[in-house]
Amino acid sequence: MAAPILSYESLGLVQGSGWLFRGLDIYIGARDRLALIGRNGAGKTTLLKLLAGRIEPDEGKRTIVPGTHVVLLEQEPDFSGYATLMDYAVGGTNPPESHEVAAIADQLGIDMNREAASASGGERRRAAIARALAQNPDVLLLDEPTNHLDLAAIDWLEGWLARFTGAFVAISHDRTFLTRLTRQTLWLDRGSIRRKEIGFGGFDAWTEAVYAEEARAAEKLDAKLKLEAHWLQRGVTARRRRNQGRLEKLVEMRAQRAAMIGGPGVAKLGLANDDVRSKSVIVADHISKRFGDRTIIRDFDFRIQRGDRIGIVGANGAGKSTLLKLLTGEIEPDEGKVTLAPTLDGIVIDQQRSLLSPEKRVRDILADGGDWVEVRGVKKHIQGYLKDFLFDPGVVEANVSALSGGERSRLLLAREFARESNLLVLDEPTNDLDLETLDLLQEVIADYDGTVLLVSHDRDFLDRTVTVTLGLDGSGKVDVVAGGYADWEAKRSKPAAARAKGESTAATPPPPPQQRRKLSYKDQRDYDLLPGRIEAIDAEMAGIETELSDGSLFTRDHTRFTALTEKLETLRQEKAAAEDRWLALAEEVEALG
Repeated sequence: MAAPILSYESLGLVQGSGWLFRGLDIYIGARDRLALIGRNGAGKTTLLKLLAGRIEPDEGKRTIVPGTHVVLLEQEPDFSGYATLMDYAVGGTNPPESHEVAAIADQLGIDMNREAASASGGERRRAAIARALAQNPDVLLLDEPTNHLDLAAIDWLEGWLARFTGAFVAISHDRTFLTRLTRQTLWLDRGSIRRKEIGFGGFDAWTEAVYAEEARAAEKLDAKLKLEAHWLQRGVTARRRRNQGRLEKLVEMRAQRAAMIGGPGVAKLGLANDDVRSKSVIVADHISKRFGDRTIIRDFDFRIQRGDRIGIVGANGAGKSTLLKLLTGEIEPDEGKVTLAPTLDGIVIDQQRSLLSPEKRVRDILADGGDWVEVRGVKKHIQGYLKDFLFDPGVVEANVSALSGGERSRLLLAREFARESNLLVLDEPTNDLDLETLDLLQEVIADYDGTVLLVSHDRDFLDRTVTVTLGLDGSGKVDVVAGGYADWEAKRSKPAAARAKGESTAATPPPPPQQRRKLSYKDQRDYDLLPGRIEAIDAEMAGIETELSDGSLFTRDHTRFTALTEKLETLRQEKAAAEDRWLALAEEVEALG
């Protein structure tokens, strides 16, 4: 193993009346790609600042190879005192050259002469990225780098980091970003840290193995109660089983929706069908919307049914918010008509944490100072309801001002989800949420009885949540695709691939109906046997993860460690292929009726 270029030995930091963490040993190699994972409040952002040398620890020794340049991209950089975004980008203690900033900013599509005070969150994020990358770091510390970025900017950043020759540590709620880029994981958990030579793609299996071993140890020591609260909050294995059921339900819903969607960009439902009419909650009838000379939405025709989970995607400025406002009746179209069901009762969650009064207690926010919360017509004790949203029940008396940004987001979700409604509108709901809270939000949406409209740049979240994706390319056209972000991206890539081959991209007539009314023998066999094979792979991976969790294995038996790591990666790829194959067959089974 190569010597680290940045490390901490026995790192400890006091926060409030106790230790936030203590005795942490951390090292970063010259080409490491590290995911830093931990719940909100675990100290991830603080740890990045310690690694960057921004704050001093109460214990521990920081060692850095001379000449190593460490750059921190903060989650919420301070733009105060800077007139323009460029002034901010070339400011600070190690200012980059303005021409290097300008070159990166141009690729990110940001005008650096924009006034800092009036810049949007996305513009500020791009300026901060340009400033960080232009400093030519050896170690890049990234705190939620994709927040406020649109999909095009995220793709660009992923490409830059894939080519980056230094090391980086990333905190992110964006699973796709972490899975694509990371090769090692730091897990900050209950005041201690674990490191594993696997990327984020193997994190769930690793944590399951760790928790299973803890449970076995707790039973042996008759100390199971010490872990009870943690297991209630986490519930890894049970949650995975529930999510498998939800995934199957989502596939079924997507298959049903695909049968209703006709040619490219147009949803064709049998308008004379009384059942379809009775299920429609929002009807967009050939709507168009312009601002000045620019057409934002052009001739969009679509019916949203009860229970639909609609994802809206596109670059910043493509018209996502406009389409959302049209569909919810907040603004009127210039042409066409939007009809809302008279019984529609919606709630909007847009991460406006500022609406939570900082001086109020959690009890005041959820229960008007009482002990009981009215959750969609059913009374629940406030402490039990807090557990549902991954809070320690003791937080009930805490002021909002004492909560982290992620905890405030979770509190806002808890308050809004308690209300009775049949339409849920979420505008970029994933910012500042940790991965466990994202899992929770996915569960809540999956179990929600009403209709969901969701604007998000989080690709994995969309793939796990929505049944239909409305994709905007900025020209006014709205593509309607059954499925999530990956399905929309696949559809977009087909014309581009055809153009690259010199093929025509003109619309082709639909193929004749399939005559086959059942799966082939091989397909049916795969459909029946793959679930068992996936379970067997899970079990084998869990066994390997348990063995790899022995921190001494690397030095004690390096050959064994390497063989297990390679085997784990092979199994991971096999499992992904098996899941993709089974889901494709499941959709075919649905289509065949």
